[in-house]
Amino acid sequence: MAGQFWFPSMSVPEIVDAFSGWGFAISDEQVARPTPDFVLGIYSACLEQVTGITQDALQPAIDAALASIGSQDMYAPALSQNLLLYHLERFASAAKFPDFSAKDLYAPDPERTRSIFSAFINFVKFSEQCEPFITRLRGHSAAVIQEREKVAQRLAEARQRVAYIKAKRSEDEPRCDSLRQENIAMTEQLIAYKDTQLALLKDVDTLKQEKEVLVKNKENINTEIATVTDVISRTRSRIVQSPERIKRSIIVMGTAASEDKKTIAVHEAKIRDLQAKIAALFNVEKDVRSCVEQLQTIEKEMRALDTSQKELVDLKDHLDQKKGERTELLMKRERVHKQLSNAQEKLERAQRHAEDKRLASQQTIERLQREYEEMSLERRDNDKQVEELRADADEVERKMAEHLRKSQAELSELLTEYWRLRHETEVYMETLANKLGMQVTSSHR
Repeated sequence: MAGQFWFPSMSVPEIVDAFSGWGFAISDEQVARPTPDFVLGIYSACLEQVTGITQDALQPAIDAALASIGSQDMYAPALSQNLLLYHLERFASAAKFPDFSAKDLYAPDPERTRSIFSAFINFVKFSEQCEPFITRLRGHSAAVIQEREKVAQRLAEARQRVAYIKAKRSEDEPRCDSLRQENIAMTEQLIAYKDTQLALLKDVDTLKQEKEVLVKNKENINTEIATVTDVISRTRSRIVQSPERIKRSIIVMGTAASEDKKTIAVHEAKIRDLQAKIAALFNVEKDVRSCVEQLQTIEKEMRALDTSQKELVDLKDHLDQKKGERTELLMKRERVHKQLSNAQEKLERAQRHAEDKRLASQQTIERLQREYEEMSLERRDNDKQVEELRADADEVERKMAEHLRKSQAELSELLTEYWRLRHETEVYMETLANKLGMQVTSSHR
């Protein structure tokens, strides 16, 4: 049956010795005739040895699953057994025993149970021999923790920047609204100013033409006045035969001159009006230029606001990505902590086992020392007893030598069997490492 699986089949004494080495006291009878409670305890111990999963660890998940169900006492034991069976099936699949089922828990078959024990023991030993990989994993875990702290720091800084941008955006939002409204009003006002400017430009052109006509008329009138003045001067120097006619002419010319002066005053008033309108047009042009500059400033601020919003979206995406990385790092950290706690528990069990062996050896030495002292006292009291003890000592030495020879022969056989099993274990380890994608260095090489 062992040829069906990728691990060496172990005998009942080997299984008992393996579990005894891990601190589990079992007997050959229990392995040969397994019971449901016995196999459940052994399987749970193997599962805890490698993964750290226990029924207590599964209890929070069970409580969370049963939180919305009324009859929790009815379903809690079944759910607990199903969850434990699920993890045992995964563990058995990793140990290359894929057809593990509930029958192996509640109706164990001796031969099949021995095969499952062999698979689990080999898988646990393989996990223990992967200690360098666990050491590297711890180093990687420390690096991951440092990286997590750096990521947490960068995350806090990003959150501060996001909060600052949000606060600034909240502060600038009313101003942006007012600027938008002001921009709309100024745009409408600018359009109205543009229409007014066009109308005023038309009026200015018309007034310029009128001004040119008036200036020409003024020059003509000035020329006529100069001519009339010369004529008057020449006329005064003469002796006039009809002064009445001259007086009438003078009165007519004076009346014409008054009218010309009035016309000139009207034209000068129009010129002043035109100059005032031109000054108003210049002021309107300045206002239009200032409005254009304000519109350009608003466009710059709007572009800056759009850039800030894009940066905020990028920061949100970066924040979500860092949250995913942080969750993954936390999960990796929990797995490493579980593996570390399992390794520490195995180390403590090994230390307790070594301490028990040391105490037993110390007690044996003390007992032998007491016996040796008693024999020394008896040897002083009675020479005959000393001779007998010497003869007994010779016999004991002979038996010890014979026992030593037998022990050496058995030790040689055990070493041969050990190296054979070591070779098979390394083959199994390399095969399992290739399947799991792990790098394992053989200590035998």
